[in-house]
Amino acid sequence: MPLFSLGAEDVGARDERGHDDDGTSRREIMADFVYEICCTGGADREGAVQAWADGDAAPLWAALPGLTAVDLYRPLRGGTHDPFNNDGPGPLRMAMLQFPTRETLEAGLAGARFQQSLGGAPAGVTITGTAFERRFYPVTGEPNPGPLRAPFSYVVRYHHPAENVEEFVSHYVADHPPILGKLPEIRSVLCYLPFLSGAAKVLPPADYMVGNEVVFDTPEAFNAAMASPVRLELRAHFKTFPPFTGKNTHYPMLRRQLAANPSS
Repeated sequence: MPLFSLGAEDVGARDERGHDDDGTSRREIMADFVYEICCTGGADREGAVQAWADGDAAPLWAALPGLTAVDLYRPLRGGTHDPFNNDGPGPLRMAMLQFPTRETLEAGLAGARFQQSLGGAPAGVTITGTAFERRFYPVTGEPNPGPLRAPFSYVVRYHHPAENVEEFVSHYVADHPPILGKLPEIRSVLCYLPFLSGAAKVLPPADYMVGNEVVFDTPEAFNAAMASPVRLELRAHFKTFPPFTGKNTHYPMLRRQLAANPSS
């Protein structure tokens, strides 16, 4: 399935046309470039995957040239409630490798160290690798997007197909993030726009059209947001999306960040 990239030029900040709640017609969107490594398989493989990712692969990822940080995600089983979605536990492990530009991402993944990091992956696990432009959006009470710090992430992905992928993605990124930003106690809103990377020769990309992530301090804060009127507003907006028949997944996950370690 072909990937769709919306505005994936190398920028650290951009103005994106749209309308905020205060009636202004422009808002600042911060962006970087990331590579998602997603590991799926049976629950019996979770321990092996996490031992490999945390102990073997993550130190090599952190040492990739040009990388700024690595976020490691693990599934959270129980303790969360979205009134409209229950897709079960998330992937066994996700890693998000962060780079400032598309060029540094491509260069960082082209070397032998990246391929070496995958060499000890456990058997019986499916691994995909997907490159994204990642956009950060403001949340209520903050004029500009902040860094990704809070540890609870609700990871959402929309998969192919749609009747018109470009229309679907454009509609989503123009109108959904401002509503998400109104959720009580939300800390970050992100959208992920996939593009085809040279690393597709190493790992197959997932069939995403667009991704989203909302971030909170705790699962309890997330649950309170899901019980708020804004969640109903989001559901109403979901019903206006252009036609699509691909699956959409929603996974509660806990995240920790490793700083880049180029000297290792």
